[in-house]
Amino acid sequence: MGASSSSTLARLGLPARPWPRWLGVAALGLAAVALGTVAWRRAWPRRRRRLQQVGTVAKLWIYPVKSCKGVPVSEAECTAMGLRIGNLRDRFWLVIKEDGHMVTARQEPRLVLVSITYENNCLIFRAPDMDQLVLPSKQPSSNKLHNCRIFGLDIKGRDCGNEAAKWFTNFLKTEAYRLVQFETNMKGRTSRKLVPTLDQNYQVAYPDCCPLLIMTDASLVDLNTRMEKKMKMENFRPNIVVTGCDAFEEDTWDELLIGSVEVKKVMACPRCILTTVDPDAGVIDRKEPLDTLKSYRLCDPSERQLYKLSPLFGIYYSVEKIGSLRVGDPVYRMV
Repeated sequence: MGASSSSTLARLGLPARPWPRWLGVAALGLAAVALGTVAWRRAWPRRRRRLQQVGTVAKLWIYPVKSCKGVPVSEAECTAMGLRIGNLRDRFWLVIKEDGHMVTARQEPRLVLVSITYENNCLIFRAPDMDQLVLPSKQPSSNKLHNCRIFGLDIKGRDCGNEAAKWFTNFLKTEAYRLVQFETNMKGRTSRKLVPTLDQNYQVAYPDCCPLLIMTDASLVDLNTRMEKKMKMENFRPNIVVTGCDAFEEDTWDELLIGSVEVKKVMACPRCILTTVDPDAGVIDRKEPLDTLKSYRLCDPSERQLYKLSPLFGIYYSVEKIGSLRVGDPVYRMV
């Protein structure tokens, strides 16, 4: 009985009716159930994300310029758009034609011969028979803004100046090229346009489609047992290489914890002719390792719409929680 009913009875000079004992017991029972439900809900994510170590980080790579050599690093910050050290960021620079279309090693294989170091907040470019190019990591806002085109999608890029343009043009010796830089205030290419069939929500600058590519050394060893000419990890350009697991075990990894970084699988990496560019010679073969990979790494027929006839090697990930990671960090599968 409510407080108002009790006070009314008292005013009439009648004794207040006591609460039935069963109501008190029921109330205590409901409270216990409610508290138990809250406790279960709080504990459920921890149970769902039980950690199982699947390997260890063996290598980390940042590829500042799309299709140029990677920069090996011992540790890195992982942002929503990929790895970084200071202002050196993964695939934030791009070689373009004068009409804005991207240029990669698919069209200019010798791009893989361009090496990059990062000193005093500058990118230092080196290539065979070329003087080095020193480029500040941030360009003046007065530099031209280009409309660029990557795999049919538009994206902006800040021009890196005439000296950089001349350097790449003179090295490649085919036509006039420019170098552009992505800036964090620009709009990236969205996952909904990159992989519209998948339920993901992220942006990238100039990578093909995802912020991170993870591979395992065991899978490369497995591939090389099937090949006459051995491939290097550089043929496949991963950001993170994991050791201490079985070949193609990475196919089963969904959510991972590496250092303080949490990542989520987007899709397997469908391989193209870029893998056939010799990273030491800058010559494109157009056959291997693709032919060998196609003999045993094609997708399930149910996924043909997504991957078509491209062989799968490595896994693309999005970044669920930013943080830092380093070589030697355990790699945990969150199960």
